[in-house]
Amino acid sequence: MQKKTVAFSKESSNLFFHILTRCNLSCAHCYINPDQHGRNTLSIDTIRRWLDLFSKNAPHTNLIFLGGEPTLHKDLSTAVKHARNRNFNSITIDTNGFLFHNILEKITPADVDVISFSLDGATSATNDAIRGQGSYDAVISGVHQARQKGFDCAMIYTVSDKNLHELSKMPDLVASLDIQRFFIQVIGMRGKSVTGGTHQVSRDLWLSVIPNVAETIAATGITVTYPKVFLEQGEAFSCAGIVADNYFVFPNGRVYRCPLCEDYPLHAYTIEDNTLVPSPPVNETHLFDLSIPEGCVINKIIQPGNLDYLPDGSPAHRIACCMLKQEISRSV
Repeated sequence: MQKKTVAFSKESSNLFFHILTRCNLSCAHCYINPDQHGRNTLSIDTIRRWLDLFSKNAPHTNLIFLGGEPTLHKDLSTAVKHARNRNFNSITIDTNGFLFHNILEKITPADVDVISFSLDGATSATNDAIRGQGSYDAVISGVHQARQKGFDCAMIYTVSDKNLHELSKMPDLVASLDIQRFFIQVIGMRGKSVTGGTHQVSRDLWLSVIPNVAETIAATGITVTYPKVFLEQGEAFSCAGIVADNYFVFPNGRVYRCPLCEDYPLHAYTIEDNTLVPSPPVNETHLFDLSIPEGCVINKIIQPGNLDYLPDGSPAHRIACCMLKQEISRSV
């Protein structure tokens, strides 16, 4: 088994492109905040222009189409083909599984590198309580349809106190679906999670469950990725906002560099007249350089509940950048 920390760097860029915020589901932990991200659906002409705006570094950029639910956009297939023509390094569609507008009939495996399905429970009872009635069956059916057509598929499982108990059941399910990658996410305390009664699990629970399940799944030949979350003793903190080029683009033109900031008007840039315009102070970029014993300063400001302290007031552990990942794959 090979286990490594996936370091971020300036050589690799990620473009998380939310082409709309509308969705047919109402997930308990949805991070979309229409007041901050907009309620509009981008026209295909705007999508093309915004893709062109980020295309100078396209051969080194991984593009992810998101929503809301991106397959609700009638022109998603056109957007995907335009991105392929601009030579983006990889193209992913993140979907809830309903696959609207017959998207699988309008694109081919040559157009998109990965279709990534969100599933938050090993059973329909748990998943549907979080994501919405019928979503479990939609994902299972969607994965089978996509694999039959030759698409590479991934799955995302967002861990919270509502579904941690079923994560140990996922290895058998994942193995039966013939997917290529499995992503374990930690729930972000933003959007609906802040007020919806869905909570992150403790550090001890995370460390006692996540790595073991990841290794079990990786042993079947599926690559597993999950966030580092907690730095080890003596491990240096590094902020992706400084070291990497990640852009989180929303339909109202806001462009963030850190996903933790997305509930607030702290965006680094705004797209105006198809130009990336820096936001005036104070924005998220002014926080990236700050150094604190807790590690991530934005986590300290926005999600202080993640931190525990020793009697002397020092942090019991340090929080890693949310973009820092662990990857496990079976040795060849």
